[in-house]
Amino acid sequence: MIRVAFASDDQAQVNLHFGGGERFVVYDIQPGSAELHGIGEFVPARMKGVNAERRPGEEALPEPEEDPAHPPEDKVAVKIAFLDGCAAVYAASIGVSATKRLMEAGIQPIIVDKGHDILDLLNEVSLALVHGGLGWVTRAVQRRNGDAPGKPKGATIHRLITSVEELD
Repeated sequence: MIRVAFASDDQAQVNLHFGGGERFVVYDIQPGSAELHGIGEFVPARMKGVNAERRPGEEALPEPEEDPAHPPEDKVAVKIAFLDGCAAVYAASIGVSATKRLMEAGIQPIIVDKGHDILDLLNEVSLALVHGGLGWVTRAVQRRNGDAPGKPKGATIHRLITSVEELD
């Protein structure tokens, strides 16, 4: 079993940027099934500073030096903490800094087209658990230690394909 997160506001499609994402849907995936582990909701990220209200096309003003007594909010740290135990996170986009921090935390960042169906991605991971083909899945399986936290009551369970013959 591996745990995977999806940046999604509708629990059906990957449609959010990682850093600005307000919701992450997390599944425990094993060959042939995926079980909803949980949903994390976050306060919407808002731009701060002198350019927060800048309109497209307007010239950006230089930002003042950061005040060490009031550092900017770290919207990524809380998300990475929530994703602890996940092997990967799928998002419509992920910034360079967030990508580096996810990798340091042992979480594989994966960018897919906005609107990519989560069920299709769950099936892809299920197939990779059985037949390989996704390097990050192979690495995640090799690293896992077998400890899995308890599942919430009434969790959603999907039956997933384990071979292409099941598509007929």
